[in-house]
Amino acid sequence: MKLKFLYLIVLTSFFSCYNVERNCTDFKTGQFYSEVKVADKIYKSTFTRTENLQIESYDGKIDSSSVRWVNNCEVIYKTINPKNMAERKDVHLKILTTTDSSYTFEYSYVGETNKQKGIAYIKK
Repeated sequence: MKLKFLYLIVLTSFFSCYNVERNCTDFKTGQFYSEVKVADKIYKSTFTRTENLQIESYDGKIDSSSVRWVNNCEVIYKTINPKNMAERKDVHLKILTTTDSSYTFEYSYVGETNKQKGIAYIKK
């Protein structure tokens, strides 16, 4: 019984020390492309982000959003010239993990609980 308890403590402490890499500041500005899977369909876009602006190209359309970083890993986007009610809603994006050339993220409209996930890559 004591041996099982000891194994449990060792395993728990081993997994609790695991830290997910998040070098979010590496992705605050630059040129990227992203992939988001929604209902078995992959949506791809390219975008350029500066400290205050993001310009995104998707499906032949170009959208511009102001960028406001909440912290190093979370940002709020506000569409500059919204064309409909959906575009008037701000989007909250959170970087979950990073690698040297990509980051995994989740996003939703501000105040909504339904989140989507995607991955963005540094454009080379």
